[in-house]
This record gives sequence, C-alpha cells and structure tokens, in this order.
Amino acid sequence: MKQLIECVPNFSEGIDMSVIKTITDEIEKIEGVRLLDVDPGKATNRTVVTFVGTPDAVLEAAFQAIKKASEVIDMSRHKGEHPRFGATDVCPLVPVSDISMEETAAYARKLAERVGAELEIPVYCYENAAFNEERRNLANCRAGEYEGLPRKLADPHWKPDFGPAKFNARTGAIAVGARDFLVAYNVNLNTTSTRRANAIAFDLREKGRPVREGNPVTGKIMKDEKGNEIWVPGALKACKAIGWFIEEYGIAQVSINLTNISITPVHVAFEVACTKALERGLRVTGSELVGLIPKRAMIEAGKYFLRKQNRSVGVSEEEIIKIAVKSLGLDDLKPFNPKEKIIEYILEDPKDKKLVRMTAEGFASETASESAAPGGGSVSAYIGALGVSLGTMVANLSSHKPGWDEQWEAFGNWAEKGQELKEELLFLVDEDTRAFNRIMDAFTLPKGTDEEKASRTAAIQNATKYAIEVPFKTMKAAYASFDIIEAMVETGNPNSVTDAGVGALCVRSAVLGAWLNVKINASGLKDKTFLDKLMSEADNLLALTTEREAKILAAVKSKIK
Repeated sequence: MKQLIECVPNFSEGIDMSVIKTITDEIEKIEGVRLLDVDPGKATNRTVVTFVGTPDAVLEAAFQAIKKASEVIDMSRHKGEHPRFGATDVCPLVPVSDISMEETAAYARKLAERVGAELEIPVYCYENAAFNEERRNLANCRAGEYEGLPRKLADPHWKPDFGPAKFNARTGAIAVGARDFLVAYNVNLNTTSTRRANAIAFDLREKGRPVREGNPVTGKIMKDEKGNEIWVPGALKACKAIGWFIEEYGIAQVSINLTNISITPVHVAFEVACTKALERGLRVTGSELVGLIPKRAMIEAGKYFLRKQNRSVGVSEEEIIKIAVKSLGLDDLKPFNPKEKIIEYILEDPKDKKLVRMTAEGFASETASESAAPGGGSVSAYIGALGVSLGTMVANLSSHKPGWDEQWEAFGNWAEKGQELKEELLFLVDEDTRAFNRIMDAFTLPKGTDEEKASRTAAIQNATKYAIEVPFKTMKAAYASFDIIEAMVETGNPNSVTDAGVGALCVRSAVLGAWLNVKINASGLKDKTFLDKLMSEADNLLALTTEREAKILAAVKSKIK
C-alpha cells in the first residue's frame, strides 16, 4: 500500500567517521526515511550508506546528503583502492515495495536533474536511469576516474546528463542510477571443503567456468579461433558466487550475490543450489541471509514452496513467510527473525498505534470511547475484512477437503484473491481514521491573510475529497468480495456454506456503511464535477450490492434445507 525505495549512496570518505556522521545526520533529519546501515571501508576510503523510505522523502534525503558531501569531502585530496570520481561517487535508487523500476528510474533522473542544477555537479545517469545503452554500465560512466575527469568533461561525447560540463576539483562528478535490489545470500553445505563449495559456485554463477584441456581443475584454459577464452555459463542469470569455509560455523558455504532478484529470485537460487550439490554428492542443509531483503522476495518464496506442496497460497502473510523461512532453512545456523531482516517490517513505526493491531476487544472499546475516531468508515472497512475472510476460509477449507485434491489450485486461487482484498480492507480501516484527521488538521491552519485563507480552504477541500475517496474504496473492495463468497456458496465445501452466507451479510453491511460515509463527507465538497461522477458510481454499487446479497442468501438457504 505504501511505495518504498532504497537509496545506497557511496561517499568517498571511509576513514574520518565524523565527516560521515555529518552526512548521515542530514539523512536522519528527513521525515519518512530510515537510515539502515553505514558501512565504512578504510582501504577503499569509501562508505556505503543505506536508507529507505517513501520516494519523495528519499529524494530529499539523498539530495541533502549529496549537498553535505560536496561541502565536507575534498576529492583533490582523496586516495583509495576503489574506483571513484566524486565526493558522492554513486547514488543508486532501488525499488523495494509497490513501485516499478520505471517509476524508480524516473525518480533517479529527477534527483540527478536537481543535483546538476542546484549543486552544479556533473551528473551521469546509469543502469535503468541511463539515457543511452553505453551509459547503462557504471564502469563506462566512471572510466578514467577522478583523475581523468577534466579530459572526459571536455569530450562532447561524455557531456553530463545533467549539470555543467565543467571540472570541479572539490566535488568531482556523480553517477545517479536505478537498479534492482541486490541480495547477499549464502547456501550452507554439509562439507568443510572450500574446493567443493567453489565447484557448486561455478555451477551456479552466471559467469560460469572456463573450459580446460584434460583436467577440469588444473588443465590449460581452452581458447577459440580468435584467441578468446572459452567459458561455460552457469545455471543462474544475475548471479555471482564463490565458495568458502566459515570457521564460525565449521562448514563451507556458497556465497551468492543475486544482483537482480526479478531475474533470479532467492528460492530459485536455493533450489538450483540443492540440485547442483546433490549432483556432486553433497547436500544443502540450509541458507543464510546477509543483510536485508524486501518482503516481496520472501512472499514469492513462501508461495513457491506452498504450491510445491499442492497447498493453497491464500493464507496469511505471517504463514507464508514462516513457510519461506523453514523451506529455505534460514534458521539453520541461527534464529531468523523476520522483523529484523525484512525491510518493510523494520520500517514499521512502533509508535504508530494502528487500529488493526488492536485486539478485537480493544478495537471495540476504542470505538465505544468518547473519541470521534474510529467511526463508521473504519468499522465498515473492518466488517468488510471479516466478510471476505469468511469467504477465504471456505476456499482454504475446500482446497484441503479429502477427495477434492484435484481442485486445490482453483480454491487456492480464490483464497489468494481473498487475502488481497482482506489486506486492502484492513489498510482502509486505519486510512479512514487518517483521512478524518487530515480534515481536522486542515481546519487548524492559519487564516489571517488572504493567502493563508486560500491555502487553508484548498487544504480543507483536498482533505475532504480524500475523506470521500477512502470509504468509496471500501465500497469497491467489499463489493469485489462477493465474487469469492458467491463462488464458495456454489462450489465450496458444503459444510461451510453458512460461513460464506455470513460473509455476504458482512460485505453488504460494509458497502452500505461506507456509502453512508461517502454521503456525509460529500456534503462539504465544492467540486461538483468530481462529486457527481463519484456519487453516481457509489449509488450504482449500492444497488448492485442489495441484489447480490439477496442472490447469495437465496443460494445459501437452498443448500441448508
């Protein structure tokens, strides 16, 4: 429900931590971002910083960090082992949640343009943010490094994408890009042999291994007619791997970097590693996640293993992630806590007192208190969530019904749709209260000057419009639940038909309750064009709901005679 991107700027300072702190302090000042990691390297004289947040907040934090780095780092004095050409050397943005790579690339270009214009730093856009194929490769953009920048900037072919084509000895240049999430992932083996772990690594990694004459390990590398080495690619794209022995655990591992989990997901790497290990007489005992991972990667893994078991994937997020952890053996070497390893969970604010985190008793008591929120809108969304949950329950029970094994996938698909609607409605429980609070906040804005009055009026109208849209979304999500409930009444486990019927009653109440909130909130809106269109759709949905509920209840009654 919330767009999240990760930013991983690399700053050309890895020795003086007071300098790095002045940069990271700028990041932590920005509301809506969370600083996750600061990783300095003395030999490289470089620090990799990782933070996550909503797109606009991340862009602001990145800009302020780049600005501060340009003030406190002098590239004319920099020395380090890692390739570099700027105070902020690279600044990639990474899609994490509910945002596409195309959208992320657009944000990267927006950041690049601002850095070039306001800070007058030459900016090259790379990877998915690149404007041409040559500049997709960071190595091409950074070729010549800092020392070669004066010559590079004088070459029209290498004119920066943004900012001046002028050498700034203090700041150098910067590469801003958009790339996929990189996952550092180790596979545990039942061996202590580094050589055997390396053999599996070569089986897996995209680069593969060279073809050798005679002995596959010590033989001379074969070459083609042009004198180029002949290599056999490994099994996994977007994968780098090496074998090593970990003294702490007393085992060998295949250390894997998955550079694009959209191409090679974690669960695919694990499964192929298991196959390659068996081919060499070894066994994978589990795996280890180094650093953090997006929730979607764990959800994909959990659903993959559930489907292998011919089980419904329409279960709770908690259950899906539990299956992923157990199937991947992520708790093989030490306990695995999803709250500490999954980015979205880390970003959850413990101070955010969500209604959906309350107990059933607590929610009822809060509703019954003297506070105006939660009100009818939140309760309508919650009733809708309960209704679709009942339909989802019937789908899951049906997928496990003895003798119905061949139908598990069809019922599982219904259950998966039900879980999606349930999550949307639960989100709307709290969003309705947030919408109400936005209206209250707008009314507290100053109204002294004409400009303040106009700004206050606009804020009230925008907040009112959103307060209408939220219950309308509840109406649509609740109504969509009828599809699942009706299918379960017709084809689901007959022993649970009345559960589906109760679900229909809940959904009807959710739609009607949300409609009432749309109507009452609409009374303060001046945009009649917007209002007329939305109310027409809402009224039509209300009429369809009454018809749909009557049809479903008639079917339920016919089955329980």
